[in-house]
Amino acid sequence: MVFENFTVDEADVSRAIIREFMKELDAMAETDVIIVGAGPAGAVAARKLAEQGIDTLLIEKNVKPGGGMYLGGMLMNKLVVEKPAIYLLEEVGVKSLKLYKEGLYVADAYEVSTKLLASAFDAGAKMLNAVEVADVVYRPDKIAGVVVNWHAISYLPKVLTCVDPLAFKSKMVIDATGHGAEIAKIAGRKLGFEVHGCEGSMWMAEAEKATLENTKEIYPGLIVAGMAANSAFGLPRMGPLFGAMFLSGEKAAGLAAAKLKG
Repeated sequence: MVFENFTVDEADVSRAIIREFMKELDAMAETDVIIVGAGPAGAVAARKLAEQGIDTLLIEKNVKPGGGMYLGGMLMNKLVVEKPAIYLLEEVGVKSLKLYKEGLYVADAYEVSTKLLASAFDAGAKMLNAVEVADVVYRPDKIAGVVVNWHAISYLPKVLTCVDPLAFKSKMVIDATGHGAEIAKIAGRKLGFEVHGCEGSMWMAEAEKATLENTKEIYPGLIVAGMAANSAFGLPRMGPLFGAMFLSGEKAAGLAAAKLKG
C-alpha cells in the first residue's frame, strides 16, 4: 500500500496551513487592485490585471467563487455568450463552446467558471473567499481599500457581539459584486455620492449595452463592473447572458491599469 510506511503528523498539517495562509494574508494587506466579487466580471478582470504583473486580490463573500456563472438559468448549467466576447473564453481554453445560432454561443457553465478562475490564479491573482466587505478605506481624495470580516460573522450577532474587521489597502477597488453593487452602495452612503443600488427590469439588449457603457470609475479609486455597473445606475438587467459581463471585466481591468500606470 502507498501509505504503509508513511506517517503524517497532525500538527505538521495544521502548521503547513497556518504558516502558508498567514504568509499570503500578510502580503494581501496592501496590493495594487482589490476586486470584490469573483463572478464573471471579477474573474476576467483579475486575469487581465495579473497578466500585466499588477498585484491583484479577489475578495469573494461565498465559499465558492464564480458568482452566477455556475448556475446558468434556473439551475440549468449552460452559459449563453455573444460572439463579440467569445475570444475571452477561447483565450482560457474553453472547449465546450457551441454555436447556437448566428451571434450566440452556448458553453458548459462549470467549465467556463473554473477555467476563468484558474487562469486568473495562474496569472498570479490571489483570493480571499468567505470574506465580506463591511466598509471602504478612504482618504480625502479617493477610496484606498476595503474593510473586511469573515462572512460568517454577520450571522452570529447574538454569540459574537463585536468582532473588529481588518483593512486591506489598495490603489484601486473594482466593485464586481453583481446585483447588489455592494461596494458602490457603501461608499455612496458614507461618502455622499448618489448610487441607485438596484437594477431595472429585464431588457437584455439594452442591459448588455448599459453594462459596458457604465463600467467606469464612479468615485476616485472605485470602478464598477459587470452587473454592479447596471445596479449602480438603475439600468436594466440581462439575466443569464454573459458576454457583456466578461467584456466589462476586461474594460475594468484596462481602466484600473491605466490609472495605475498614469
